Amino acid sequence: MAIDIEAQYDRIYRYCYFRLRDRHRAEDVTQETFLRWLSSDTYRDTGQTLQYLYTIARNLCTDEGRRPGTEPLPEDLPAEPDDPLLSIALRSELDRLSPEDRELVLLRVVNEVPVGVLCRLYGVSRFALYRRLRGVLKRLRQRLEG
Repeated sequence: MAIDIEAQYDRIYRYCYFRLRDRHRAEDVTQETFLRWLSSDTYRDTGQTLQYLYTIARNLCTDEGRRPGTEPLPEDLPAEPDDPLLSIALRSELDRLSPEDRELVLLRVVNEVPVGVLCRLYGVSRFALYRRLRGVLKRLRQRLEG
């Protein structure tokens, strides 16, 4: 599967920023993600490029959060202030979701990660993923309309 590296770089950065809420750390982790992907034939030759990129990024973000001297992020930390993608109301409702549900919405809706890649990443069936995503989006829609 051929991928557009620039488009994926932006998406992986957005994912890392979402997880770390720090521009510099997100840039470092994004760069390290692609360095690891490019330096390993195992990752590149399997045809599961997106899954591996997100797996590497997820693990690096987790490791970055565990580093000594790093304070855990509060759950209600707002998104980047100059983020034009989300309105204030939507951002507020997204902050009310569990971290796992926010991550799923970011990956599927914002980054447009294919369902097959997400299924392998989370280790669930397509049906389970669709059901979970549909439930999260339904709750968001109800809160925004209400």
